Amino acid sequence: MSAAELIGMSLAGLTEAYASRALSPVEVLRTVLGHAEAINPAINALFCFRPEQAMASAQGSEARWKAGAALGPLDGVPMTVKDSVAMIGWPYFHGIGANRALPPSNYDSPPAIALREAGAVIFAKTTMPDCGLMASGISSLHGVTRNPWGLAWNTGGSSAGAGASVAAGAGYVSVGTDIAGSVRLPAAHCGLAGLKPTHGRVPHLPADTMRMAGPMGRSVDDIARLLTVLTRQDERDTWSLPADGVRYQEHLKRDVKGLKIGLLTDMGFGMKAEPAVRSAVEAAGKLLASAGATVEPFTSPLIDDAYAPIDLFLQVRGYLEYASLPPHGDTARDINPYVRAWCLGGAKHSGADLYRSLGQIAKMKAALLAAFEGWDYVIAPTLPVVNFPAEEPGVSREMPLAHTLFTAMFNQTCQPASTVCMAFDSRHLPIGVQVIGHRFDDLGVLQVTKALEDMRSFAMDWPFKPRP
Repeated sequence: MSAAELIGMSLAGLTEAYASRALSPVEVLRTVLGHAEAINPAINALFCFRPEQAMASAQGSEARWKAGAALGPLDGVPMTVKDSVAMIGWPYFHGIGANRALPPSNYDSPPAIALREAGAVIFAKTTMPDCGLMASGISSLHGVTRNPWGLAWNTGGSSAGAGASVAAGAGYVSVGTDIAGSVRLPAAHCGLAGLKPTHGRVPHLPADTMRMAGPMGRSVDDIARLLTVLTRQDERDTWSLPADGVRYQEHLKRDVKGLKIGLLTDMGFGMKAEPAVRSAVEAAGKLLASAGATVEPFTSPLIDDAYAPIDLFLQVRGYLEYASLPPHGDTARDINPYVRAWCLGGAKHSGADLYRSLGQIAKMKAALLAAFEGWDYVIAPTLPVVNFPAEEPGVSREMPLAHTLFTAMFNQTCQPASTVCMAFDSRHLPIGVQVIGHRFDDLGVLQVTKALEDMRSFAMDWPFKPRP
């Protein structure tokens, strides 16, 4: 088996090879590490490589597979986690240069505990923009993270390094976090499958009303296996749901016949979907209709700028994080100037402004959830644009998260939402289509996403060698 074939294996194929002794976690890790170290200078997606620690984990996994005592679907799988996922003894910088001297984390976030208990082999952390407050791959600490499908193009964010590294074969899956689309956006830009679970399905710290952790991988089956491991209850996260015990990868096949699926291509405000993006969503709708689903236009109930109060909330949140940074010089090496300028605007808002924005968000949430009544699922763009240059903070410099309008709303409603690559544009850049379901129906969202993945007319030619 060539290195490219090994790197491109599914998690199912990989663990089957471990079970049959055709492959060992140690030799797989050596190959993945070599590949990751070779390509990372081009994409700048990984930092804090820990080859010795990873090798010790791989050796433990190898012993378990030999003894027939594997810990589950991730035992021995080389993978990464995002900078913002706290792990004992690992750095936690949140993408900010001013944090570079902080000591390693002294606690584990729930995803870190779940992965360790599952035998996953974590060999590096992934890059992210400052504070996680840009849907882009630029960071004062990490620099510019580049898309392996085209190095001039953006990875999206904030799980920028996770998207780029998995697409380029530097690990099989990764854990990202999502506050306004930060799993789905880079997954879409990088051609991956990704899921923002129902809020609380995957516990995370610090506990948050908008942000949650989610799986990213090269296939729906792979992210389903990762979700199986990440789903648990943790009382430290006050939003955590009881563990459902579902082995998601075992239930992905579903006949979509009879499902009522809405087709959303206009949020009713803000940026409109580019023609290539709109075409990809409409084509996905036709595929589902051809399989027997009822697919009809879904009209957004939103008229006013529903993103504006979210932006205000995040701006205040950003200001509080900025104000708590260690002493620094406010240079581009300490904090990204776009993030700094945007965060400083948060100081201008009063408590009444913040409370008013929360009320506006609640009204938006109620309207959107009411519009979902009678629909099983809705498909929509993940992003209104295909891509933008790698060095840019977003489509808009003034409001770097403005292009997250198709994703950010569903962080507020707490609904599960996925993305899967359903087309490429003329530059051969990926276009993701989003699947949104009702709260707690994470499995159903994955099933519809899997159906779309199975029906797409092309094979993924993954950029294991990053492309100029």
